[in-house]
Amino acid sequence: MKKLFSFLIGCLFFLPATAQWKWHNPMNAGFPVIQNQGFVQENGTSYTRLPERAKGVVSEPVWNLSRHSAGLALHFYSDAPQLKVRYTVTGSLNMPHMPSTGVSGVDLYSINSDEEWHFCFGSYSFGDTIVYSYNHIGKDRYHKKGFEYRLYLPLYNGVKWLEIGTPEDAKLEFIPLSPEKPIVLYGTSIAHGACASRPAMAWSTILQRSLDYPLINLGFSGNGKLAKEVLQFIDETDARLYILDCMPNLTNQDEKEVTGLTIAAVKQLREKHTAPILLIEHGGYSNMYTDSTQYNRIVQVNRASRKAYEQIQSEGIKDVYYLSREELNIPADGWVDYVHPSDLGMQQQAAVVERKVREILHIPLGNIQTTIPVTQRREPAMYEWRARHRAFLEQIQNHPPKAVIIGNSITHYWGGEPEHRNKNGRETWEKIMRPAGFQNLGCGWDRIENVLWRVYHGELDGYETGQVVLMIGTNNFGLNSDKEIVEGLRFLLSAIRQRQPKASIKVIGILPRRHQEQWVRNINIDIKEMVETEGYTFANPGTALLQPDGKIDENLFIGDGLHPNNQGYERIAPEIITP
Repeated sequence: MKKLFSFLIGCLFFLPATAQWKWHNPMNAGFPVIQNQGFVQENGTSYTRLPERAKGVVSEPVWNLSRHSAGLALHFYSDAPQLKVRYTVTGSLNMPHMPSTGVSGVDLYSINSDEEWHFCFGSYSFGDTIVYSYNHIGKDRYHKKGFEYRLYLPLYNGVKWLEIGTPEDAKLEFIPLSPEKPIVLYGTSIAHGACASRPAMAWSTILQRSLDYPLINLGFSGNGKLAKEVLQFIDETDARLYILDCMPNLTNQDEKEVTGLTIAAVKQLREKHTAPILLIEHGGYSNMYTDSTQYNRIVQVNRASRKAYEQIQSEGIKDVYYLSREELNIPADGWVDYVHPSDLGMQQQAAVVERKVREILHIPLGNIQTTIPVTQRREPAMYEWRARHRAFLEQIQNHPPKAVIIGNSITHYWGGEPEHRNKNGRETWEKIMRPAGFQNLGCGWDRIENVLWRVYHGELDGYETGQVVLMIGTNNFGLNSDKEIVEGLRFLLSAIRQRQPKASIKVIGILPRRHQEQWVRNINIDIKEMVETEGYTFANPGTALLQPDGKIDENLFIGDGLHPNNQGYERIAPEIITP
């Protein structure tokens, strides 16, 4: 009786503790949330990679492997000080050469408001239900709205169900599926993820994180064979880039057959799509220099691949690119076994492919902060940055603009669509900017590198505009040197010109700000020199916001000495809209 009483008392203490947790099922979000997934209309309620109608069309092994969640992820915001992830899987937890954390585990990353990524280590337990627990989560430096998170799902297992837990008083909000065109990867077990120690260390996922584009992983262990049945499903996806990395599964086939399969695959994609195609050679075997049979297999399959590429080139098929084994250069310790990369090998392949992809897609990286594209989330109480970016893409698609103005909060809070509750210059926008056909592409608290990300992610793609006005840089003050700001603008202008070659491009000098008038004057001299040297137009309407003594006219600002009021916007607008 005494033991029973103690047990009941324990239950009373235990029940309130468990009741403090709130569980969030992604499938109940009300909109598609599984990132990096193709065929969303059919697959969006399951953690799978090919639609149900592929069963019986693709081979049975491919179909079974398509049930694995390789490459899939969930993105969400949360202010929770603790997080839990619980889920069940369809198959064995591990393999002899790949741990449970890679086969069946998940990976969580937090992203702060300046897009600094941090790996979240969670204590985990593997059983019928797998549980990851993350504790003592800190706070963002700008606000109390928490972090953005990326949760990467198991590589070599299917997910039956999954929930994310937060304390009862914390918030969690799933981020909708990205609307951007994806990269599609078709490959072997190496693309599938073998033998990464955890999901985010697969080379395809490293690449996805580095580029921040959706990437659909169609790697099928032992079954990446350039099959036309698989390619017909890939054909249904309008991608920004197709990567074919199937050579490791074709080493037992005749050289002529491999060449033919490669050419046929490229032509099959080209029937519907003009997007670039990247062919990747077999990266090699760990024992290819100590086993002549293995070496000969590598030589033969890559020779066949190269012949296919040369024939494709000779036939004038455009935008097909190539990566060789020598370029991949997997190091001696880059393998787990004879062919599957370790994390070191995965990182090497991801880095090499990333360099090639950046070249193909014209998305270069610089070597200073202002030339490295990043997102931001510095004022989510005012607006969600990614949501505004998505709204821009939708607005542009539905109403291609005659002119665009790109900037920070000075542009954001001026007026126009997408609407924002702050409209510091709405009357002037309606009177001057709207009749001139301008689309507002301003985001509060943006810096040069944030605009670079937006340019790389579609805000100037898919339409021709007559005029691009750039008004950015004031938020880099105090963080970057004048030289870094000017070089960042030069880098950004090159990206804009790449996407809008026919538009007139005008750079607006940094507007004056309280107590920083002399700095503004000095840097605008440097900006003007760079802009005119590069062949763009420079304008400095901010001088109209100054008093005769060189200080800002406080009557032309809302009170913070930075953002113009309607009268201030009316002073600068005519010079901005002039081509």
